[in-house]
Amino acid sequence: MIRPRTTVRVSPRAVRVFVIARRPPRTDAAPMRVTSTPAVIDATRSVASTKAAARLVSLDVVRGAVMVLMAIDHVRVYSGLPAGGPTAGIFFTRWITHFCAPAFVFLAGTAAFLHGRTLDDAGRLARYLVTRGAVLVLLELTVIRVAWTFNVDFAHYILAGVIWMLGWCMILLAALVWFPAAAVGIAGVIVIAAHNVVDLAPPARLQTLHPSWIWQLLYFGGVFQVGGGDDAPAVAVLYSIVPWIGVMAAGYGFGTILTREPAKRRRLCLMIGLSAIALFVVLRGLDLYGDPRHWSTTPASAPPALFRFLNTTKYPASLLFLLMTLGPVIALLPLAERARGAAGGVLATFGRVPMFYYLLHIPVIHAAALVVSYAREGRVNAWLFANHPMMNPPPPPGYTWSLPLLYVVFVVVIALLYFPCRWFARVKSRRRVILRRARRAPPVRGKGLSPTYCST
Repeated sequence: MIRPRTTVRVSPRAVRVFVIARRPPRTDAAPMRVTSTPAVIDATRSVASTKAAARLVSLDVVRGAVMVLMAIDHVRVYSGLPAGGPTAGIFFTRWITHFCAPAFVFLAGTAAFLHGRTLDDAGRLARYLVTRGAVLVLLELTVIRVAWTFNVDFAHYILAGVIWMLGWCMILLAALVWFPAAAVGIAGVIVIAAHNVVDLAPPARLQTLHPSWIWQLLYFGGVFQVGGGDDAPAVAVLYSIVPWIGVMAAGYGFGTILTREPAKRRRLCLMIGLSAIALFVVLRGLDLYGDPRHWSTTPASAPPALFRFLNTTKYPASLLFLLMTLGPVIALLPLAERARGAAGGVLATFGRVPMFYYLLHIPVIHAAALVVSYAREGRVNAWLFANHPMMNPPPPPGYTWSLPLLYVVFVVVIALLYFPCRWFARVKSRRRVILRRARRAPPVRGKGLSPTYCST
């Protein structure tokens, strides 16, 4: 049987490709020069910006969550309810808000590190921190004090609260940004771990240090008078500098972890966070070091053992208090990267405008307390215009709210805060886009303007 002959047609292009593929490489050929096209550059920038955005969103979500919890405690301040108590509802209403200050300060250090990477200049970062810190201290002494009290009796007392402490820690951090971030972070961890050695000193020695206003500002806290005489204004130090400067320095060093690859970053966050929680459980169980308030030696009439175990010292913040609060915050950061939906969006909105939120939420809560007082008593109680509510004597008889009323007011306050915070977050975002475009814009011919000049 004779098979029909078939003809295979091969295009000249296919032949050329085959010949080139079979050709041996030239040893005298010049090295290939790879140039990045604009499309490749844009794609690389897009991937990098996407990873950076995921990191920033996780920080915003966690920061927003702790700021929402902060509002619970500040509503409680005006409710007349105690800071902790024998019942589970009152105890955990206070306990869940313990995460606020440590996370706020720690993430402020992390944000300082990330901002320093965008500036790429230690001098500019130091000036930024000093300026921002001085503004925070000034705000604490003026705007925030008026918001807490709704009076202008500045001669009565001065409150050194969390924003005061945050400002001074930023000023001190400005002196550390010249060192490697990892070294700053290690130094911060040492301060956190070692500062409770002071509690091991003999009580007689501590009593000689405690009256000194310098030691009260640095470590012990408390109230002291400025100048002589009984009429001199008093300074109420709620947040001392130590150990909070260690917390901010640790957060600054932690920023290096957020620059790692996503998988490694998540592993490190989980490892650090869970290790901190485990160390808290072990040290608190031994009850030997890390907190001056011992839970295992209290009388039988004391609160339940679980309450005593979790009731660590906040003023000044002990090692165990910081392990108990920072451990979960760090461990939850990887989960915050995956935050979706309305709840994640609301928390991220609050977290993008932390100072705006803080300055707004105190007068809103205070005004809500006035409304509640008028609705319940038919008048506004004068207690709400007196000294700082944290420094006040106990509320008048019949004033104290119920716990459900506290949470109703809290929900209303958060709803009222969301819309102005969303507006301000959009304003900040538009301003950031304008500044970014100004930096990338070419100089204006004949005017000698540069992108750096435009950005200022």
